[in-house]
Amino acid sequence: MAAGSDLVAGELMVDGLARTFVVRLPRDGQAGGPVPLVLVLHGNMPGTSGSIMREWTTFDAQADAWGFAVAYPDGSQGCWADGRGVTTADEAGLDDVAFLRAIIDWSAESHGTCPDRAVVAGISNGAFMAHRLALEASAQVAVLAAVAGGLPAALCDLRPPHAVSAMLIHGTDDPLVPIEGGYSRHRGPDGELRGRTLSLRDTAERWRTIDRCPPQPGSTRTTEGSSRHRVTGGAGGTQVVTWTVFGGGHQWPGPTSASRATGPATQEFDAAEEICRFAQPLLVPAGARLL
Repeated sequence: MAAGSDLVAGELMVDGLARTFVVRLPRDGQAGGPVPLVLVLHGNMPGTSGSIMREWTTFDAQADAWGFAVAYPDGSQGCWADGRGVTTADEAGLDDVAFLRAIIDWSAESHGTCPDRAVVAGISNGAFMAHRLALEASAQVAVLAAVAGGLPAALCDLRPPHAVSAMLIHGTDDPLVPIEGGYSRHRGPDGELRGRTLSLRDTAERWRTIDRCPPQPGSTRTTEGSSRHRVTGGAGGTQVVTWTVFGGGHQWPGPTSASRATGPATQEFDAAEEICRFAQPLLVPAGARLL
């Protein structure tokens, strides 16, 4: 990858639709190997695009610090078909898994990024979509990071053929996506509840089961503002980390201008930086993560 690279705009045709994204390339590529790719997914915000996550997070800076490339895809009408069945993208039957997989392939072919060791990170609707991509494209995704978004219950029976490390971050006072799980605010046409997601605890347990982590208590690090619990030893060295933010709302932790998010935000840590730190040693080729 050439030094001095920066932003690259991309467009791909997926199911007859033009889908867009921007990739931020590191100014100094990693020597001695392919560059990891991080896909950063926004929440459900009609009228917005992936560029909002460039404003709300420090992933651009992390691209240079860690030698990663970062993709900011644009959801259709500001949302993702995450499998819960409640977004306009879901209702339209869009294949966002195909779109995101196509970005991974395009980036590998065009810029030499890893085709089988991507990281997918998202918040809210983007977090739900990150779970879906990790489950349905585990040969391409090595690490999942979900902020304020548990595993959609509709996806619980999926059995990916590869293990995927997971970092799960959730605030205890999230008013939109409660840490204990629950149903979407978007009810069905007759007022029925739908779009259930698992709690932080149950989401972590599901990923530990998928990754075949051995039974163990794990390790916990607690501070005044949060508690981080780590379980290791999954297939291919995968890990599952749950990071509980005390008093945290529906927010991205760290420096942010997320004015449309809800509830208190923590400045104790920068989620973008911690996701990259977590991911770097876990970017294992697909063949080593086979289940």
